[in-house]
Amino acid sequence: MIELLVKGGLSYLLGSIVGSLVIGGFRGVDIRALGSGNAGATNALRTQGKRIAFWVLVIDVAKGWIATHLIAPALLPGIAPAAPALHPWCVTVCGLAVILGHVYPLWFGFRGGKGVATLVGAVLGIHPWLLLPMVLTWLAAVMLFGFVGLASMLSAFALAVSIALSAGSPRVPLLTYGILVASLILFTHRSNIARMRAGTESRARRLWLFGSHGRQP
Repeated sequence: MIELLVKGGLSYLLGSIVGSLVIGGFRGVDIRALGSGNAGATNALRTQGKRIAFWVLVIDVAKGWIATHLIAPALLPGIAPAAPALHPWCVTVCGLAVILGHVYPLWFGFRGGKGVATLVGAVLGIHPWLLLPMVLTWLAAVMLFGFVGLASMLSAFALAVSIALSAGSPRVPLLTYGILVASLILFTHRSNIARMRAGTESRARRLWLFGSHGRQP
């Protein structure tokens, strides 16, 4: 149990290193006061440009990967390994904690981003093939509806569904992770849901199945 707590704590602290806020700090900019107010790569792209958005994305994806691929399986000096029945839960704890760190960062007043890029990195560190249904769902949703937030929510649920349908092991810890992160991503996008219901959510450039495209309000 101590191993899970320590690794979860390390992953949370890592997640609290929010790319847009770290880079913005060096530039004297708080991205939470610009654009949509979200401390993520999408808002960085809209307000700071492609180069900054790229590095924001790299940082946020990388910390998710580090949490699940390096911290979760690591042997920590002075920390007794968890019991065999608990050890598979290290990935669940680390993968969830790093996203919680991004959403509620200790270093930035507990006001961070929505966790999608960090989720992508965490999934990449667990099983890269799990990214396939997420990416396909995200692309399909953007093409059909044009809402990036909706696409992100649906891709998180696609992760949970793909884990539920897989025969891999350990099944229960991964399925628990999929359900928890899908619920968390839904929660962090509650403002997007409210704007979509009000008809004020902005659309990305839509790629229609019939070949036309255009900027939507």
